[in-house]
Amino acid sequence: MPSTRSVNASSRLGWNLESRDRDFIESLMPIWDWLYQYYFRVQTSGWETVPDGQVLVVGSHNGGLAAPDMHMMMYDWFRRFGIDRPVYGLMHAQLSKSFPPGTELAVKAGAIIAHPTMARAALDSGASVLVYPGGVKDLFRPHNQRDRICFNNNSGFIKLALQYEVPIVPAISWGAHDTLIILGDLYPLVKQLRDYLKSPWPGAIDPIVFPLYLGLPWGIGLGPLPNVPLPIQVHTRVLPPITFSRYGIEAMRDRDYIHACYQQVHNTLQVGLDQLKVEVER
Repeated sequence: MPSTRSVNASSRLGWNLESRDRDFIESLMPIWDWLYQYYFRVQTSGWETVPDGQVLVVGSHNGGLAAPDMHMMMYDWFRRFGIDRPVYGLMHAQLSKSFPPGTELAVKAGAIIAHPTMARAALDSGASVLVYPGGVKDLFRPHNQRDRICFNNNSGFIKLALQYEVPIVPAISWGAHDTLIILGDLYPLVKQLRDYLKSPWPGAIDPIVFPLYLGLPWGIGLGPLPNVPLPIQVHTRVLPPITFSRYGIEAMRDRDYIHACYQQVHNTLQVGLDQLKVEVER
């Protein structure tokens, strides 16, 4: 059984900006470069549209906990803009609790808990922020939904952009969904069974999703377990930045306006993904 000290330490992971380790990120660059060039054979475009200064990168990701498209996006950011142009990635709190060793590495690379307090702290520091609004439901969405943008009705990133008056940079990818093929989400059935048996989730952590999938190293796997992505080519694209007509506190309080902004961003990513898919499969 883990000690109370280790449990408390793991629960604090991602709740500060100081854990980001520049030297650690630099040590990852050769590994990311090999994966980028030879394993995922990444094709990318659109980075020239990223404006100077702070931005809110909003994307959709795939491939389970390995999330290869996210890692390749991070690598592209650092190789193009340098490690000293910091970006923090918002990490789902449930994921951070379920795999502390991986979380410790993630926070050294710039991951922080997906909470308004941490997102604001990152922007207050002058850094940019990377957010995947769909969270684990996006990460583990079924293979037959691979061409659908999933934000899971989470509009918190819109409020963040309106408060800090930062442009939104849409980021999309195609191919990473084939590195781990999600057959379906059994969470409703598993939750119903656990409720019937009055059995708590392991570690008292509700996983939110319970995917059935094909992939390495498990073959056929069940549950949100760490995985080794298949060597599938990944295509990524950064779309032109999105700005809104209104910013500030009054805009943040206008629910209809927030919804309209949310739809604008969602639709922009969906149209971009549709186009990228056609180009790749042409």
